[in-house]
Amino acid sequence: MAKDDIATRVIEIVAEQAVLDPGDVSPDQTLEDLGIDSLGLVEAIFAIEEAFDISVPFNANEPSESDFDISSVGAIIEAVTGLVRDQKG
Repeated sequence: MAKDDIATRVIEIVAEQAVLDPGDVSPDQTLEDLGIDSLGLVEAIFAIEEAFDISVPFNANEPSESDFDISSVGAIIEAVTGLVRDQKG
C-alpha cells in the first residue's frame, strides 16, 4: 500500500473521530488540536488496526515506551506506514 493511500485513510479515520471533514485535518495537527480525547484515541487506533490489518503496540500512548508516535497526525501516518511495512512484508 502506497504511503499516500495510508495517509489518506489515516486522515479519514482521525477526521471521523474528530467529527470533521478530512479536508480540515492536516498532518501537523495534534489529536488535542482536533479535540480528540483518550476515548477517541482508542477508537481511532481500533479503526486503524481494522483498516490496515495491523496491530498497534498497546503502549502507543506513551511515546518513550513505544515506536508508535501519536504526537501528531503526521507522526501517526509515519507510524502506520512503518507497521504496514513491517507486518505486511
